[in-house]
Amino acid sequence: MSYEFLIALRYLKAKRRQTFISLITLLSVAGVAVGVMALVVVIAVMTGAEKDFKARILGFQSHISVMKRGGGIDAPEQLLGVIDGVKGVKVTAPFVYGQVMLRSAYGVSGAVLRGVDPVAPVTQIEGYPPERLEKRLERKAPSRGRPAAPGVVLGKELALNLGVGEGDMIYLISPKGMISPMGHVPSMRQFRVAGLFDSGMYEYDSAFAYIHIDDARSVFRLGDNVTGMDVWTDAPYEADLIREGILERIGPIYWARDWMQMNASLFSALKLEKAAMFVILILIVLVAAFNIASSLIMMVMEKTRDIAILKAMGAKDGSIMRIFVYQGTIIGMVGTSIGVMLGVVLCFVLKNFKIIDLPKVYIFSTLPVRLEAMDVLVISLSAFCICFLATLYPAWQASRQNTVEAIRYG
Repeated sequence: MSYEFLIALRYLKAKRRQTFISLITLLSVAGVAVGVMALVVVIAVMTGAEKDFKARILGFQSHISVMKRGGGIDAPEQLLGVIDGVKGVKVTAPFVYGQVMLRSAYGVSGAVLRGVDPVAPVTQIEGYPPERLEKRLERKAPSRGRPAAPGVVLGKELALNLGVGEGDMIYLISPKGMISPMGHVPSMRQFRVAGLFDSGMYEYDSAFAYIHIDDARSVFRLGDNVTGMDVWTDAPYEADLIREGILERIGPIYWARDWMQMNASLFSALKLEKAAMFVILILIVLVAAFNIASSLIMMVMEKTRDIAILKAMGAKDGSIMRIFVYQGTIIGMVGTSIGVMLGVVLCFVLKNFKIIDLPKVYIFSTLPVRLEAMDVLVISLSAFCICFLATLYPAWQASRQNTVEAIRYG
């Protein structure tokens, strides 16, 4: 142990002539601890919210969507074989997509209709595993010579707008109708509400309706064509690289978007909010760092005679500076360590005991806490650097003390 570090420890442990300096030191430790604790908890909640959003989106849509420029895909089986050959692709399934009007006995609402293959291994809607979705959208055999109404799965908010529930009948009105003597007539077909889904995301729940892909082909008069291909990958967070590999294989007449591109605005907003909260809360640590600086300045004034004696014994200016840098750094490290421990404990409590219940306006019922080691490391290093910088000026002032004058007037 260097003598500078030993002296810094003794200055921290020794009783002060001015109790006020000790109080400021304790407040500095407490300020750093509170700031770091708040940062750990808030960043953990923001990270949890981001991960929860991503999990909901991945449970609702494919990792990559491939579509043809200027129209539908007329050879889906051939394209499916090409995409399946790309490295990283797990499953590929065709889909049909379009806008329709839904009419019930109680209301009318626009909707985004999506025709899916319910037997595909990973095709799912939030809350509906593949085997359950297949049962909901199964195409029933005609009864008494009349075709059975096919099933449709509606978002919960969309069903509320229409005033329907499971088992009710609705009419689906498509713009792909026919030409009659009266002009263009939209086609209309009856569907049975086979189920409702609740993703927790209002934009999806109020706009989307799902039917069997064959029924969707019939509604939009596509024949054997499809709108596009849904692609699921082995690594969802590398979907952009896999998308580029797919585009290289299928050529320029097709275009593809991955799930991160389709939700880029949401993820950008979450990252910006996380960064803003970090900057705002790091100001608490900055205020505590000013307390560290002020306590060191008063410590230098109290230890003027000690500094002069050390210099008379041969201590260099750099050694004097290191004594007070060590002292301030120890205060910062203690405060940071206490703050990290309190933050981790509070995150554990919030995650496992569901203390805070959020109102229904949020998609979360409780705070979505997710603590990551990298976030804790960044917070700890940031707090430590701020505390270290706060020690430099008081330590530099101590090193510039005049030995003769300090001994004479100290």
